[in-house]
Amino acid sequence: MDGVVKPKTRQSKRFLESRAPKLTENVKNAMIMKGGNTSQVVSQTLKNIYSLKKPTALLYKKKNITRPFEDSTSMEFFSKKTDCSLFLFGSHNKKRPNNLIFGRLFDFHVLDMIELGIEKYMSLSDVKGKTCPEGTKPMLVFAGDSFNTDNEYKRLKSLLIDFFRGPTVSAVRLAGLEHVLHFTALDGKIYMRSYRCLLKMSGCRTPRIELEEIGPSLDLVLRRTHLASDDLYKLAHKQPKALKPKKKKNISHDVFGTKFGRVHMQPQDLTKLQTRKMKGLRKRKGEAMADEGKKAKIVNGQS
Repeated sequence: MDGVVKPKTRQSKRFLESRAPKLTENVKNAMIMKGGNTSQVVSQTLKNIYSLKKPTALLYKKKNITRPFEDSTSMEFFSKKTDCSLFLFGSHNKKRPNNLIFGRLFDFHVLDMIELGIEKYMSLSDVKGKTCPEGTKPMLVFAGDSFNTDNEYKRLKSLLIDFFRGPTVSAVRLAGLEHVLHFTALDGKIYMRSYRCLLKMSGCRTPRIELEEIGPSLDLVLRRTHLASDDLYKLAHKQPKALKPKKKKNISHDVFGTKFGRVHMQPQDLTKLQTRKMKGLRKRKGEAMADEGKKAKIVNGQS
């Protein structure tokens, strides 16, 4: 109880409520910062990625003399201060030129960090033409067997999805699907390309789609990695019980998604079922007397 912070003002109360755990968490924010020594390529790359990530990103303009792989306390401090669970750190030195570190945190502690080196770069300003508006939710495409077989590439894929996925939405209009981020893993390199979707006339209701490269364009190579253990990684992905869908009885689905329901009913006596009365189906007086006589004989015979 000594560690519980009690708010003294309404403003501090709202602040603590915004930082408190929730069943449905807010959109993950990212902090983008550069190290003590950076090159022009790294600085321009950080600015371009910040333009793709806005408005859920925070760009630090001052240099931060830190090395996340040697000491991650500074990253955890800035994460807790700004409420950011993702970070991108850029640096440059003789041993590792044009260096980018993608990372994410769990409970304000570093979970995963992956270091990538920039070998080739093309910025947004190098491509002439229209760009996607700010806050556009991108479509992520991953190509290459390494993203499904190699453990490091699997974590890199998960980290990139967390970083670029944007807010969770229930529906997207067709015109809103205008930005594509394509990642290709081939021969030990990762190729990142950014495209704008153009909807062309096709003569039918479904438009013809063309892709126009808009930048930034990066050729990356995998360097150092710091991956969480399987137990910690599983704990970070654990969902609260309140969010898990409750299983409904007597309801099943087939492989095509068709919903089937099973109904349990008591046995019914159809002889007592009341049907529609019509004059043409009425029995005459003589027929009714004959039916009653037959029933009486059957009862006497059984007795």
